[in-house]
Amino acid sequence: MHYGISSLSVIPVRKEPSEKSEMVTQILFGEHMEIMEEMVGWCRVRLAWDGYTGWIDEKMITRIDKRMPEKIEKSPVAVTGDLISMVKIKDDQNIMLAAGSSLPLWRPLLKEFSVGKEKYSSPGRVLYGKVKDPRNLAVNQALLYVNAPYLWGGRSPFGIDCSGYSQIIYKMIGIKIPRDASKQADEGQPIRSPDESEPGDLAFFDDEAGNVVHVGIIWKQNKIIHASGKVRVDNLDQFGIFNADLKRYTHKLRVMKKIIDAYGTD
Repeated sequence: MHYGISSLSVIPVRKEPSEKSEMVTQILFGEHMEIMEEMVGWCRVRLAWDGYTGWIDEKMITRIDKRMPEKIEKSPVAVTGDLISMVKIKDDQNIMLAAGSSLPLWRPLLKEFSVGKEKYSSPGRVLYGKVKDPRNLAVNQALLYVNAPYLWGGRSPFGIDCSGYSQIIYKMIGIKIPRDASKQADEGQPIRSPDESEPGDLAFFDDEAGNVVHVGIIWKQNKIIHASGKVRVDNLDQFGIFNADLKRYTHKLRVMKKIIDAYGTD
């Protein structure tokens, strides 16, 4: 078995081994993966964080031995908390990281971490270990993304989709959820009405065929933060999302889920 890790800010993951193929997700800096298949110029990988699979350009992978994934998975999760962080490499080069990027084998006293054989220092805000107030943190991090552009398959402030958005926010509070909205909707406990929701809960929306196609993060009562055209704040009630700019409902509510409590973080 072969393994890799991202030492780039963002790696696009394609549905097929071609630059013209649809981007289905992105790998952020420090996220590691299993290399499942190789062909000329391409590797099919499975992401360790969520099990998502797809094709990436082989030149973008930093190869690691099997011991490093084991060490990472035994260590507390450390991720960047600033919307954009400037991280220093030991030879005085810099790299910009998006919020939610992983800092493998984080050493908090030294503010250092390692990717493969390379050592880095991160003077910015790092979210590390158990979160004391995950709901407040989730909302505060979510609001940082307001006006970030929508991008199918995106997971960064420079372009993000609805489920990539909820997944990254939950990563920053130390909770793993699936990549796609339809799978995220299977997590947690149902909430009977919007009045019973709490900040950080997730709301899911379906299409005419009953398929879950959208997700957003509850901010406060009757307000939701979600990626639709851009990351925006809209009104929410028992019918769905009401866009005040368009003066109409844009998404039909399917279910609301309480996931944070299920993980026992608060």
